[in-house]
Amino acid sequence: MKSITISGSLRENVGKRDAKQLRYESLVPAVLYGGATQTHFAVSVTDLKAVVYTPVVHFIDLDIAGAKSQAIIKDIQFHPLTEEILHVDFMELDAKKPVVIQIPVRLTGTSPGVKTGGKLVQKLRKLSVKALPKDHVDNIDVSIATLEVGKSVRVGDLKFDKLVITNAAEDTIVSVTTSRALRQAEQEAAAGKK
Repeated sequence: MKSITISGSLRENVGKRDAKQLRYESLVPAVLYGGATQTHFAVSVTDLKAVVYTPVVHFIDLDIAGAKSQAIIKDIQFHPLTEEILHVDFMELDAKKPVVIQIPVRLTGTSPGVKTGGKLVQKLRKLSVKALPKDHVDNIDVSIATLEVGKSVRVGDLKFDKLVITNAAEDTIVSVTTSRALRQAEQEAAAGKK
């Protein structure tokens, strides 16, 4: 999985007034947990934008005042009106402990059902995947090469060696439904046979 490096500076004070001052300086208050201790720090808004506003999932190599650790973003708080990033929670990764991450779904192949006039409907764009950090992938590839009209690919249809998908097995990822044009053509063909 891709990783990106972000530098942070330790926060001396933790509180609303301090957080407001940091935001005024284009910094975002953040916390790193999951390790031996919690670390409160501040990170630049521009550094965060490269990680937050992208469909790609990244591991984050944090450098907080010289202390390095690998983490993922666990939670982000946005301002309700301006969408400004207010606070970020990072979770430190342990190479021996599995972690659940939302991984994007990438459809591969061409569906024969779509070629005959069906409509491709993707219900899930991300899947919750549990694995050790070294085993995580950038995308979950789902083949639609055999998908006919009325058929679907469910979470339970996917099998991986080192990944466990935590979504419900009966959840539909992608399906091909009958389009209005195909339904109308079928009705006209049926009416023509009578």
